[in-house]
Parts: sequence; C-alpha cells; structure tokens
Amino acid sequence: MNTQARALHARSGGAAERGPELPPLARFPVFAAMGALGVFLTVASAAYGYHRDELYFRMLPPAWGYVDQPPLTPLLVRLFSFLVADEVWAIRIPATLAAVASVLVVVLITRELGGGRAAQGLCAWAYAFATAPLLFGHVMLTATLDLVFWPAVVLLMMRAVLREQPAWWLAAGAVVGLAMYNKLLIAGLLVSLAAGLLLAGPRKVFRSGWVWGAAVLALAIGSPNLFYQAANGWPQLEMGAALAENNAAETRVLMWPFLFLTLGPPLAVVWAAGAVALLRRPQWRTVRFTAAALPVLLTLTFLAGGQIYYPSGLLTVLFAAGCVPTAAFVAARVRRRALAAGAVALNAAVAAVISLPVLPVPALAASPVPDINQVAADQVGWPVYVEQVAAAYRSLPGKDAEGAVLIASNYGEAGALARYGPALGLPPAYSGHNELQFRSRPPDTGGAVIVVGGQASLARTLLEGCRRAGVLDNGVGVDNEEQGQEILVCSSPAAGWRELWPAFAHYD
Repeated sequence: MNTQARALHARSGGAAERGPELPPLARFPVFAAMGALGVFLTVASAAYGYHRDELYFRMLPPAWGYVDQPPLTPLLVRLFSFLVADEVWAIRIPATLAAVASVLVVVLITRELGGGRAAQGLCAWAYAFATAPLLFGHVMLTATLDLVFWPAVVLLMMRAVLREQPAWWLAAGAVVGLAMYNKLLIAGLLVSLAAGLLLAGPRKVFRSGWVWGAAVLALAIGSPNLFYQAANGWPQLEMGAALAENNAAETRVLMWPFLFLTLGPPLAVVWAAGAVALLRRPQWRTVRFTAAALPVLLTLTFLAGGQIYYPSGLLTVLFAAGCVPTAAFVAARVRRRALAAGAVALNAAVAAVISLPVLPVPALAASPVPDINQVAADQVGWPVYVEQVAAAYRSLPGKDAEGAVLIASNYGEAGALARYGPALGLPPAYSGHNELQFRSRPPDTGGAVIVVGGQASLARTLLEGCRRAGVLDNGVGVDNEEQGQEILVCSSPAAGWRELWPAFAHYD
C-alpha cells in the first residue's frame, strides 16, 4: 500500500475502526491540578475533626450491607483506620484519592467531546477547586466515591456512542456494578439517562445486545447488595421513606439554589452552556441524552425528597461539556481570558472557605459557613461532648456507675463515645439509630442509664428517676445537632431492655 493509499485508509475505514480522533490529553495542566488538589486535601484532612458519618462508619463491622447503605464506604473507613492509623486524617486518604481521580474522569469527558488543551485545563483547575470535590473530598462520605462513579459511568456511555465501539457499554456496566457497593442510588442516574435516551436518542441503543449485556454484568457484579436487601426485607426502601419524611420539605426547596452552589455560581454558567451545547451541536447529537437526563433526575430528586446533592454528579458531566464552548469563547480575547481566570480563582477561594476547614474553629460560629455547609458544623465538638458525658458518669455513686449504660440518640454520638470514651473510662455506648439498633442492645446490669442527645425527652417517658446531669456544649458556639442537648441520668428499667429497646430504634 503506497503512502497516498495509507492516508486514504486512515481517513476512512481505519479511522472508523479507531473511532474519532481525540485531542491529546493535556497532561501538565491536568496532572498539576490533580496534584494541587491532593496537597490541599491532605493538608486540610486533620483539621476540625471527624464528621458524624465517619464516626458511624468506624463502628460498623464488615458486612455485605447495612440497613442504610451498602458496604464499601464503611469498609474503607475501617480498613484505613486499622492499616494506617485510627485518626481522622488516615480514614480520609481514600476521600482524597477519590476526589483527585474524579478530576481526571471529568477532564476525559471534556476531551471525549473534542476539548483541546485550553478546555481540558479549564475543566481541570475549575473543577478541582469547586465546591463539590472540595467538600466531598475532605470527608469520607458515601457521596465521596460518587465523585468518581457517576461521571465515569457517563464517560463510558459517551465513548460507546461517540466512537461507535459498543464494548464500552460493558465497561459502563462494570462500573455500575461496583458503584452499587457504595450506593444503590446509582439507579437514579441510570433511570435518568435511560429517559434521556428515550427523549433525545439514540434510541437504537435499546436494541443493542451490548447494552443489555452491560445491564446483566452490572447486576451480576452488584448482586450481593440485592441479595442482602431481599434477605432483609428491602430495608433501604424503609430508610428512603424515613429520609423523605425528615428531609423532603427542606430538600424540595433547597435543591434549587444548591444547583448553583454544587460547583459554585461562576461555574453554573459553564454547566448551563454545556447543557445548551449538548442539545444544539449537531456533532454532539448522539450524546445529548446526558442533557435531557438532567430534568428527569431533578424530578426524581424532588419527588424522593432525599438529599439536595443527588443531581451533582450529572451537573459535573454538563460542566465538563460546557468547558469546550467556554474555552473557545474566552480564547477569542485577552480580556475574556483574564475574566475567566479571575472567576475561577474567586470561585476556588469561596469554595475553599465553604468546604474546607479554612476558618479557625472559634471563628466558625460567627461565619455563614455552618448554615451553608452542615458538614463543617458536624466536625466540631466531639471530644468535648464525650468529656462532658464522662463528667456525668464520674459523678455517679459507685453502684450506679458499676453497671452504667450509655444510650446515644444518634450514630454520631455513639461513634464519638466509641472513639473517645475508652480513654476516659466510659462503658460501651448503645444506640437505636439505623444499623446500630440491630448490633446490640443494652445489658440488664441494674446500673444507671445515661442518655445523651435528642432522645432525652423519650427517656423521660420510659425510664424512672430521670435528672439532668449536664448539657452538651462545644464551647465555640457552633450550632450542630448536639449543641445544647441534654445529658440525662435515669434509673435502669425494672423490666429490662428486651421490651423497651425497640422504642429507641429509629431510621433517619
């Protein structure tokens, strides 16, 4: 084959076999952004303290599942606390790694849509220091791993249709199966994307054996989660109903402004541009289902009333798409480039203050941060609260202290007592919150009962001889769920805990 024939082959059949030509990966700006994010998150990882969910995950033994979630995130917390150190910075190592990896995944979406060096650089730096990756990369929550899982699923689906290489559907199915070990809510993304395909096409994918093979693969990989749910009466449905009951009214209001805070207001312009470009650009016709999926996901979030951050994974995909037209727009004039750089820098600074422990703890209460970011407030005060419970315990007379029982109203309090209590000589703590209600119930020791937190009022109706022994106070005025709650000392139930314990059980 001569040179001209080889060139023709590369422009026709050979190119089709390889898929569309992609811009090279902008290694330096992308890897630099990933490295900078990793450094920032590592430096910030030990500040403030544990989040309540981290304290809870630390308590959960390895299992195939729990009533409120699949096993992956609690397993990682337990693993890193055991292998590295039983410290907050150690269990946040996988959170840092997930956030850093998500930068690469999101940039690859921009590249898949034809974004060159400028678009990839904009995507990497703007996303790495946006609100969601900083917030969820700082603490080890179930939402943290979704930083990677959700955009990775969409990236692989895009590759399947843009490159006309259906084997990528199997890769997407494998990621979905793995994501099921973190959250079954990946189903919400899949339903939204399926609806987007029906609305905007290409509908022919539903006739593809590769797509149905991907579905089978996802179910096969994630089947232990489904088996656990089926064997235990589908507790996640009950958990979802409890979340909706507690959160629905607030979620249905706050989810709309949170769309603009997910990455930051300046970057909302970029993801909005991405949605418009996906719907209007002819060359993106086969992937416009990603934009059509957003209103479906918003509707599902509104109806379910769960958490306000559920749409954030799909917004990230639209942001990655929006970096392509945005980079082209700002490249046309020097002034635009300066304004764009300033907007990204300002957004990063505001996002860091909101999402990371930048403010000193004494200054946190006077700032608007706890009202915007409850995660920040939930990292403050745990050792102090446990010391105050220990003071109440030490005030008990000998007989009451010998067989004393600690009851925590929620899993954060239970986790804090489990983490800091042994060093202060406290007995084990029990809680009826979520999975903990099934782990063990208090023993019938006959000693005093110390009830901590919001179930103090319930304890007064069920137990005798209750008296206030103190009030939880973090000492810095940060308003979280524990601040101002009672420490109650009551008599041990005469009939024992077998009949009484279910009254303390609750999902939320």
